[in-house]
Amino acid sequence: MSLCEVCIGLRALFFPKHIPETLEEPRISDPRTNDRIRVPEVRLIGPNGEQVGVVSIDAALRMAAENDLDLVEVAPQSKPPVAKIMDFGKYKYEAAQKAKDARRNQANTVLKEVRFRLKIDEHDYETKKKMAVSFLSGGDKVKAMILFRGREQSRPEQGVRLLQKFAEDIAEFGTVEHTPTIDGRNMVMVIGPLKSKSEVKAEQNAKRDAAKAEAKAGKATTAPAEAAAPAPAAE
Repeated sequence: MSLCEVCIGLRALFFPKHIPETLEEPRISDPRTNDRIRVPEVRLIGPNGEQVGVVSIDAALRMAAENDLDLVEVAPQSKPPVAKIMDFGKYKYEAAQKAKDARRNQANTVLKEVRFRLKIDEHDYETKKKMAVSFLSGGDKVKAMILFRGREQSRPEQGVRLLQKFAEDIAEFGTVEHTPTIDGRNMVMVIGPLKSKSEVKAEQNAKRDAAKAEAKAGKATTAPAEAAAPAPAAE
């Protein structure tokens, strides 16, 4: 067999002239719209949300075209399927914005740890309290832990009093979820925030957006004033 015959054989093997049309139609995540809705009739919702009733697909498409809008299949499993006349491009944009906002506000609560000694001085105590307030204000939980040394383990009531005082001092920012319990040589108490992390993040984003809008509005009002200012008189 010559080299040319080998090349021709390989070409026929890897590059066939005909590919059978057995490939499935690719999946599309978007709902079916307009001519892609292949059913004889639909339960139609009008452009203003009104219930039109069961109509033929031709009538539904004609009504959508008359309103210069799209026919969108919103409930394909219904019998007959439910279709709505809407601006599909606007619908997709608004859905994408909602998904973006949901991702932006999504947050997971973290368990932060604050450690004490039973004989803690006032300055160190205030530092630990500020740390806990910062964690709770950010929507995180606080695990307050007392580390007992030697004979201190025989005086757990002092640890309970210290943790109770700590809980009272930060009650404005969090509530006790788990009362003081002994964990080996340590005593532990868990305090949860009054606001979830998602709520805190949503508030922060809202404040940031409001500040941006205010700054933008301020620039818009100062620009015309500068343009209207009279030119200085020539000497």
